[in-house]
Amino acid sequence: MTSQLADRHPPLAPSGQAAGTPARPRHNRWSQRKRRDFFVFLALALPNLLLIAVFTYVPLFNNLYYSTLNWTLGSASATVVGLENYITFFTSADAGRVLGTTAVFMAATVGGSMVLGLLVALALNSKVRGTTFARSAVFAPYVLSGVGVGLVWLFIFDPGYGVLAWILRGFGQQSPQWINDPELSLVMVIIVYVWKNLGYCAVVFLAGLQSLPQDVMEAAALDGAGHVRRFLSMSLPLLSPTTFFLLITTMLSSLQAFDLIRIMTPLGSGTSTLIYEAYLQAFGAYNRAGYSAAISVVLFAILLVITVLQLRFIEKKVHYS
Repeated sequence: MTSQLADRHPPLAPSGQAAGTPARPRHNRWSQRKRRDFFVFLALALPNLLLIAVFTYVPLFNNLYYSTLNWTLGSASATVVGLENYITFFTSADAGRVLGTTAVFMAATVGGSMVLGLLVALALNSKVRGTTFARSAVFAPYVLSGVGVGLVWLFIFDPGYGVLAWILRGFGQQSPQWINDPELSLVMVIIVYVWKNLGYCAVVFLAGLQSLPQDVMEAAALDGAGHVRRFLSMSLPLLSPTTFFLLITTMLSSLQAFDLIRIMTPLGSGTSTLIYEAYLQAFGAYNRAGYSAAISVVLFAILLVITVLQLRFIEKKVHYS
């Protein structure tokens, strides 16, 4: 009797499961395969994470601590002063000069490198003979040592025996005092920095130009759009991801430019950006390591704010295809 009732009325299926469907076996959340994948991930990622922690975050937090000290470089003792180093920097006359020099240097180098790089990329994108050699020649300065580039250009700009001074004397003109005049020193370093980093922007823009949809460009040409109209209305909007990438990388690189400034203007006359001012305060005649660390923290904060603002606002105007 009980057997007949069980046949007529089978047991109810669990909630969420259709009647007559076999119950699904429960899978262990940490199955053997998942555990194996997790340990493989740790084996591959942990060394990199440790290197990043040791060589990036540990120095960063140490620098934050050093910025709260009144510490002379090489001294065995230091005094905790809190935010005094930051107050000293922002209330001094040097703050406006250093921040202004940094802003001018960044705007000129980023704008010059990107604009000239785009123009060079347009020329290199032409289908003529010799473009392969031209591309290599344009990109070569970017991979050269900044120290070597600075020394060569010092020989060109030197007002006494430089190549530029020799050419100007041939026309009866005197060479400007590029090295001794603070305003001209900044112009000199900007010119060399743009020349050195021009190839990087040109190659990246060239890659972006070659990835544009050619069928769309040809259709616009058939509709009667000229070269300028196609460039302004189609190429530039389609290049916005490339432009956004270059904007971030060149700005971060410009704010951290050091080697050319160190070689061409060792005393920082007119060229004391934030990073070079931090160097001079720590390793120059001042030996103020705590004050230098505070300037480095200010530079880090500026880099962080610029990156966040770019990712938050400028990226919205980027058109990804």
